[in-house]
Amino acid sequence: MHTTVINTDDLAVNLKHSGTLMKKPVFPIAFFLLPFLTILLFFTGCTQGLSGEESTPVNAIVPRKSAATEPVTKVLDTAAYDKLVNVLANGDSTGKWPVKTPYPLAGAVLPYHRIVAFYGNLYSKRMGILGELPKREMLAKLKGEVARWQAADTSLTVIPALHYIAVTAQGSAGKDGKYRLRMPDSQIDTMVSWAKEIKGLVFLDIQVAHSTVKEEVPRLGKYLEMPDVHLGIDPEFSLKNGEVPGSKIGTFNADDINTAVDYLADIVRKNNLPPKILVVHRFTQGMVKGYENIKKLPEVQVVMDMDGWGDKILKQSSYLRYIYKEPVQFSGFKLFYHNDTKTGMNQLYTPQELLRFTPKPIYIQYQ
Repeated sequence: MHTTVINTDDLAVNLKHSGTLMKKPVFPIAFFLLPFLTILLFFTGCTQGLSGEESTPVNAIVPRKSAATEPVTKVLDTAAYDKLVNVLANGDSTGKWPVKTPYPLAGAVLPYHRIVAFYGNLYSKRMGILGELPKREMLAKLKGEVARWQAADTSLTVIPALHYIAVTAQGSAGKDGKYRLRMPDSQIDTMVSWAKEIKGLVFLDIQVAHSTVKEEVPRLGKYLEMPDVHLGIDPEFSLKNGEVPGSKIGTFNADDINTAVDYLADIVRKNNLPPKILVVHRFTQGMVKGYENIKKLPEVQVVMDMDGWGDKILKQSSYLRYIYKEPVQFSGFKLFYHNDTKTGMNQLYTPQELLRFTPKPIYIQYQ
């Protein structure tokens, strides 16, 4: 991964144009029908009075409760859930997988779907495929990856996602000395719009640098209240001892991660939402401390994402040491189009190869 300094002078402002709804004039024909309507209503009322019963005209509009006051009751298919998490465990006999957790709330994305995401930032071509290619080309490439994964495993419907770095670690302190730069809402709005076009999800990723999860996540609250917007947090750029981002690999402990879990759970409860997904990146032992104390709640689905680049053997070894041996809930795997192939050999894992891993990753990210 790269730390990129973004020139704030280059931030673009998206202008929204509002349209005007023109209504055609309606000729007052009811004026001429008024006498006839009066006579009709009189006889209708008499008839109702004689029968002693209230009747509702065939074409009457009957008031109904709104969705807000009468929510649709959904039931989680627990049998399907159990079956799918056992399939993801891929025959593990140690008892680590599948992880014992409470059932999620109804409407959960995982494990009923696999997510294939493109990662990056629109202001940088070096931070990932999401910002490297123009929109149309990028979305077409994402569609191709989704199709490859769908063909490799037809048991799960594959959902596309845009994983956008909404807070980027910086090499300079900035005005507040936090070494991080928050992206403007206009950029996040763009991600939400693009995701709707492809019927996909949005993940907003945070590199806290010298800030904290507690300080950064609430700023994204209005987006996280949207059903299809989820969260990613990156311990690599959490520098608790004042180091410059990029000079050292950072760390999150269970309290840091639980801060995000609790915030997401609260949003789900207050807004009657399906569970939120929290992606936590990891590629070293020290990046995540106290994994066994990470909360497991029905409102939040935690994905430990195998980050880091290198050849296949190195990445598989890291997956076994940090994802398989320290289970939290679900697993993810990141693939780097450039850095995984630096040796000149084809070191980019195929869907078929990753589906042989234990556990099978359910969240796939391309950078």
